[in-house]
Amino acid sequence: MLRRFFAGILFCVVFTGVGFGQAVQAPTQGPPRATSMPYSGDLSIFEYPDRDKKLQIDRVMDLLGITPGKNVGDLGAGSGWFTVRAAKRVGPTGAVLAQDINPVAIEFIGKRVVREGLPNVRTVLGTPDDPGFPAGSLDAVLMLKVYHEIAHPEVVMKRLKGSLRPGARVGIIDRNGSGTDHGLNHGVVEREMGEAGYKLMATYDFTKADGQDYFLIFEVK
Repeated sequence: MLRRFFAGILFCVVFTGVGFGQAVQAPTQGPPRATSMPYSGDLSIFEYPDRDKKLQIDRVMDLLGITPGKNVGDLGAGSGWFTVRAAKRVGPTGAVLAQDINPVAIEFIGKRVVREGLPNVRTVLGTPDDPGFPAGSLDAVLMLKVYHEIAHPEVVMKRLKGSLRPGARVGIIDRNGSGTDHGLNHGVVEREMGEAGYKLMATYDFTKADGQDYFLIFEVK
């Protein structure tokens, strides 16, 4: 079953994904709000030793319903820090789709999962306006410190809905900010997600001790 699932994923990614040189169709919504430039630097900065503790990532996965056999999307996966933790949680009967718009990050994750022996991970090269996940493939999605980089969130999140299974949870960890300072006030996130067709299920502030981080959980309305 898992082999056939991955074969379907690879078909969708290879034959329906956007390649390096393909133009991205302009979104239909209004002018973009303030955002931060997507990170393109040294990916090792995400691997500091106490990050698990600061983000309480095991509790995050519990609240998102990430258990053995589930299929999880890591949207904006970067170095794959969350990807490898989710892959170990879902086990050989589950799957993790590590998505990023940066080809360097995708290559980095691909090498990492081979090195760490995680055959239940597949990478997905998305675009700024389309995550690129296969239809109906995900039980849960986490966006870890990436939402503030999305210029057209309504477009992206509407497209994400087609990849979600019934009852799927979408988690967003970010920090309060102006949009240009690698943060975005959680009220803005809640409004934008509502406009994209999601309902807020829960709000938490345990992901960092400074009171600036927040963790929001959404489901499709």
